[in-house]
Order: sequence, then C-alpha cells, then structure tokens
Amino acid sequence: MFFRELYDQSLAQASYVIGCQATGEAIVIDPLRDPAPYLDVARAEGLRITHVTETHIHADFVSGARELRAATGARLYLSAEGGSDWQYAFAAQDEAVLLHDGDQIMVGNIQLDVLHTPGHTPEHLSFIVTDRPRGAGPMGILTGDFVFVGDVGRPDLLERAAGLSDTMEASARTLFRSLGRFRALPEHLQVWPGHGAGSACGKALGAVPSSTVGYEKRSNWGVAEADEATFVAAVLDGQPEPPRYFAAMKRINRDGPPVLGQMPVARRLGATEVLAGASVSSRWMVDLRSARQFADGFIAGSLSLPYAKSFSTWAGSIIPVTDEMVLMSDGDDDAVRWAVRDLSRIGFDRILGWVDASEALHAWREAGHVLQTVPQLSVTDVASTRADGAATVVDVRGRTEWDAGHIGGAMHVPLGDLRQRLHELPPTPLLVHCQSGARSAVATSLLHRLGRTDAVDIRGGFTAWRAAGLPLSGPVE
Repeated sequence: MFFRELYDQSLAQASYVIGCQATGEAIVIDPLRDPAPYLDVARAEGLRITHVTETHIHADFVSGARELRAATGARLYLSAEGGSDWQYAFAAQDEAVLLHDGDQIMVGNIQLDVLHTPGHTPEHLSFIVTDRPRGAGPMGILTGDFVFVGDVGRPDLLERAAGLSDTMEASARTLFRSLGRFRALPEHLQVWPGHGAGSACGKALGAVPSSTVGYEKRSNWGVAEADEATFVAAVLDGQPEPPRYFAAMKRINRDGPPVLGQMPVARRLGATEVLAGASVSSRWMVDLRSARQFADGFIAGSLSLPYAKSFSTWAGSIIPVTDEMVLMSDGDDDAVRWAVRDLSRIGFDRILGWVDASEALHAWREAGHVLQTVPQLSVTDVASTRADGAATVVDVRGRTEWDAGHIGGAMHVPLGDLRQRLHELPPTPLLVHCQSGARSAVATSLLHRLGRTDAVDIRGGFTAWRAAGLPLSGPVE
C-alpha cells in the first residue's frame, strides 16, 4: 500500500493519496482544486488515479473532485447520506457512485469502509482503511472534519455560515452520537484528519499531522467527554467567526464547481488599462505590498491585502466571490502566482490580471491624481484623540479575543463583518485596531474604499495597548 498526505499551509488542509502498488490503482481523498500535485505524486509512484472521493461538502475551499475526475477519468464516490438538502446536485451528471454507511470502496487490494459520521455536516463520511494483503485488519481512519488531532469538527457552520437557523444544538448532539462510534474503534487505528492547526473548521486543532484512536480518547477533549449536555455546551462555546466565504463554498461544492481544465494564470496588465476601470464598484484592486508601503501611498479605492498565510481567508471574507479583481504587486512574481492559486481555491475565477505597483502609482500621479495615505496613531495618543466623543475606537478582532479583554468604550466589529456593518459606524473619526496591527491595516484600507477616509490605524494594536499599561475592559489573563 502507498500512502501520502499532501498538506496545504494556507488552508491548513490535508488531502490523501492512497494506492495499491500491486494493481497500480489509487484513490485521492478531499482534493483541492489544482490537480497537479496529485498527478505528480501518482506519476512519480507509477500509479493511476482511478477513484476520487471526499468526506463531505466542504465550506473552506472549492473541491477539486470534479477537476481531478476531468483530468484522469477517475470515478467519483460521493456521500448520499444527510437527507435531501445535502445531496450532491452533480452526482448523476458525473456518474458518481453514491455512498451510504456500511458501503465499501475497493482500490485494488485496498479497502475503504464507509462510516457515516454526521455532526459537522449532515452528509459527513469517514473512511476506515485496510490493506487486505497484510491480513492484519484495519490500519487507520480518514476522519475529514469529524475528528482532528486534539479537537472535533465544529457543528455550528450550518447555522453561522450557511444560514440554517436553529441547527447548532441539534448538530452538536448528532456529533456527540457520532463520537460514540469513534470511541468504539480499535485503539491502534491511525487517525488521519482533514485539517490541522490554523483551520477555521475547529477551535483548538493540533499541529501534529496524525494520531491514533487510543491517543485521541485520552487527549482529545471532545472524544473524552462522556456527558452529552456538557459536550454540547463546550463544543458550541468559543467557536471563531466563520469566514464569510464559507456560505458560498458550501453552495458551490454542493451544486458542482465549474471544471476549469487548467489552473488560472494572471496576465500582466498595463497601468493605463487597469486605472481606466479603477472606479468600477464591482472591481477590486488588491494591493499585495506590505501594509507599510500601502499606508505611505496608495491608489484610491484599492484594498491592502499583503500576501501571507491568512490571505485567502480575508479575501474571501471581504470581497464578493462574483466580483472582478486586479492584483497589484511590487514585482514579486511568486506572490502573484501564489495569490492567484489561493484565490482560485476559494472560487475567485474573475481575476483580470496583475499590474506592477510602481507603474500603476506613477500612472496614477501622471493622470493628475494624488496618492492616498493611511493616517497612523500610537496607542498613547488614542485617549486625547477620542476625548469628549471626538473619535470612536473600532476593534476588528474576533469575538473570543474581544471577550478576553478590550479597550473600554470601543466598538466591536470583526474584520469579516466590517463591510456589511458599515452603516452602524458613527460619523466620528474611526480609530481602528486589532491584536497586533495586521488586520487593522486591512480594515482601514477597506474603510477608505467604502468612503470612510477618516479611519486611522492604531499602530501595534491591542498588544501595544497592553504593553503600555493602558486601561482595559473585560477579563484579561
């Protein structure tokens, strides 16, 4: 048996390639949209990708199952569990094999037993893997977003991301029952989860790539909890805000992502061509430069979003997936290439191209426009600036960060909600902060695009505020 995990750092997501070396057949579980990494592994190992499956309808990325099927001719194997609302709409069109609890998938001499493990989502499946020629029984379980190392899948996404009201508690209770099946598995089974630390699909995921059933029974709070009421309260408490693009991903993956045939490559655009459409409301100029470079001079209406680990999370949370996008870079071709890849993985298929920052800024000035700047404020200057209600502090951190401690009198609007809650912001100047300054730089640029050019970025954020010994509200450990 051949086994390979392919891990994507930007999404904290794990895909798996499992092959039968005797027959040359292979299956890919939970592929991302770009088929190249899976094709490369198969080619290097002398395998043919003949089967493709996924554990559930994903919310955090566009599934690559259809893309990989188109590239290889492999058969799709998709869940038929979960009720009528959670069926794959394209299954019949793609001649997929529909899976139910207790079914088996044979990949040469490798056996995958299907286990229905709902709770994170109604249709969720796990796969118990057996290398039959060894005759030693099952060796591991692919748990998707059901059980992670140190955590369990969050049951609140249907309500908080997909908009299905009053489903969180019922999903949590379903997840508790599914965990009973997990605890009954042999303790030696390896656990291969679908995500690692940094994913928004749980709240305390471990950074270790795999585990065992026995170890998780001892160390994973969710697996170890035996009281249902206690489990329900704990699993729903403190879950981070799901990125706003999750709702669109669920819909796209349920209805069927378009097959691209090849991954997009951004063409280089001329500055004049770009600036001619700069005022189009449904077009976003995404500036990949550092926050400091952006603050010192930017084109009106552009969004500061430096390429980093959370790039796709914030792009998906701020920009509608149907809008057009132009990337602006200081000449870093790798940043452009990686940004296009990450955006494609979350469904952004309308990337018009990219423009060199120095050329665009020069053309903007030549056209008679003035570069905009983002005002900066130190934490020690906040008190005098907001005196007598002259300004409003806006905290764009997440709910758990806010609950752990915040600046007294601040208004809490998480970054992902800022565009939708713009009307709630008072007419006074806005002093924006996050934990350390990265998110507030993005938020301030967004506010400027939305017409709030009175927004100021507080340097160093909440970390600098605490370090300066300034007063706080809420519990702080």
